[in-house]
Order: sequence, then structure tokens, then C-alpha cells
Amino acid sequence: MPEQQLPPVTPNASLREPAPGVIDQRQGQVDPAGRHREDPDARPDSNTRQPGGGAALVAAHGHGPVHPHYPKPPFPEQTQELPGSFRRMEPRPDHGEESWRGAGRLDGMVALITGGDSGIGRAVAIAYAREGADVAISFLEETEDARDTARLVEEAGRRVLLLPGDIADPDHCRDIVAQVVRGFGRIDILVNNAAHQETFEDLESIPDEEWQRTFATNIHAMFYLAKAAVPHMAPGSAIINTASINADKPNPTLLAYATTKGAIQNFTGGLAQMLAEQGIRVNCVAPGPVWTPLIPASMPGGKVAKFGANYPMKRPAQPVELASAYVMLAEPMSSYVSGATLAVTGGKPLI
Repeated sequence: MPEQQLPPVTPNASLREPAPGVIDQRQGQVDPAGRHREDPDARPDSNTRQPGGGAALVAAHGHGPVHPHYPKPPFPEQTQELPGSFRRMEPRPDHGEESWRGAGRLDGMVALITGGDSGIGRAVAIAYAREGADVAISFLEETEDARDTARLVEEAGRRVLLLPGDIADPDHCRDIVAQVVRGFGRIDILVNNAAHQETFEDLESIPDEEWQRTFATNIHAMFYLAKAAVPHMAPGSAIINTASINADKPNPTLLAYATTKGAIQNFTGGLAQMLAEQGIRVNCVAPGPVWTPLIPASMPGGKVAKFGANYPMKRPAQPVELASAYVMLAEPMSSYVSGATLAVTGGKPLI
């Protein structure tokens, strides 16, 4: 299919007007894109506490160090059915709903994010919108979470598409790319983030169907989505894949999941070389433990209670703490960064 040539998406003029009732943690109001309106009479104050126990990611007046006080285990024992919802987590994750501040780093760009309804994907969708991008959100069945993420994108003055369905289906992968191209004219950023995992204590207990499902969602879908999207991506575009610390330090109880994450790193490195002459960059982010709905939906309650305690920072990351990596890898200033794995692991080295 030839690439459709449509006028570039331009930032909405309403970005300069504050949204009613949206709190600015420094000076009272913030506009829809998350940009501050300066108040010369304002005085620096302490970081505002966030839902879930986090602190603002931007210190008073945007200067000085930030000292987030995110919750540490032990957490309440809790379980959910897959795929899970952030609304039922205790404590509730911080996706940057109140803390992310935009600076126009992705102005006028178009992003497709899989798994954009919750977890890392939701945090990336919020950050991208506040940085000036229109966002298409692919999600499985968490409609309420997806609609809430879409609301935040629209409050940032950006356009949003909601694309429900199962990316384990190759035809669905091709269809969502076609929908984004019809709606927005092109794709500048593809974030392959959606993933499936379940915990098993021994090899014999892993069903064949579970192994196949994990590969279909975590790695096969990346191939189908990239293959469909690349014809609609111009030089300067970026593909960002979500890998994991499990690619280098595999957890034996996550055998299928960890194996796919190793494959994702190899897929990223090979595709980066394949697309370099087309000017399309390909990178991946390798998170450590992140407090997302996938955790209570795929692990026993006892493990959830201790999640992240064995990492140097003694806690899991909040989804918003991953968003900056995805913004950096997507922005035009990262034009020589390709084929890389960016580890966000709370101090645990990948060596």
C-alpha cells in the first residue's frame, strides 16, 4: 500500500489555554499539554504528593533535584484476572497523570502505542500527548482504562484513537495500522509495548497454549505491526520495543515471557540495521520491575506483596518513571540512537 501524503498534524491552538480544574503542582493551574503558566509571585514549595504515594516528578519551579517517595513493599496481597486493571491495584500506580510536564518534544507527531490503556503504555500515552503528539491506543479489553487514558490525551489538546482487539491476531495488527493511517495520515512513532505473562513453577505445568500465546503477543505481533507500519513511516520515524531485564537475567518462573524478551532484543538489533538506510530508528527499553496491572494479574498474592523488594532501590518503578525513556528514544534529537537497549532497572546492572 503506498504511503498516504496528508498535511502534517499541527499542534492545537488550544494548548495555550488552561484546562479548567487541572491542578498545577507549583502554581495552581496547568494547560492541557502540561505546560506551566508562570506566576512571578509564586514561591517554591515542596513536591506535591501523588496518588499511590509518589511525589511530583518536577520540583518547585522546575529546578533542583527531585526526591520521589514512591511506595515500597510490602504491599497488600492482591490478585486479579488477566489482563488486570490499574483501578483495582493497591497502591494505585502513578502514570504521570498529575506529574508529567510537557515541553513540545514531540510536537505534531503521530504515535501508535500497543497496551496503551494501562501500565507503561498509559504513562507513555500521557507523556506523548503532553509533548505534542497525537496518540492511537491499542488495547485488549480494558475499555474503562482505555477511555480514561483517551480522556487525558484529549485534555492535552491532542487527537486520540482507541483500537480494541487482540494483537496476537496478525490480521488485527494490520487492521490497527490501517486505522491509524486512515485517521492520522501516517505513523511517526510505533511503540510495541503490549505483553502477556503468567507464572509457572516448573516446566511440566506450562501448557503448550500458554507458550504459544506468549510468543504470539510478545514477539510475533511486533513483526506484524512493524511490517505493516514501516511503509507509512518517513525518515526520522522511530520504533520502540519494550523488552525486559528478563532478557539478560531470566526469571525461571517466567520462562515463556523471559524467552520472548530475549527475542525482542535480537529483533530490535536486526531491524535497526535493516531500516537504517530508510532513516527509521529502532530501539528497545528494558524495564526492571514496574508496578502495573500485569503483576497482580499474573503472580501469586505473596509474590505481589514483595514485588521489587530485591532491587537496589527496594521498590518497583512506577510507570511514569519509564515514560522519559520512551520520549527520549522517540524525539528527533535522538537521531543517532538506534539498535540500543535502554535499561531502566532501578540500579540493577545489565552486564
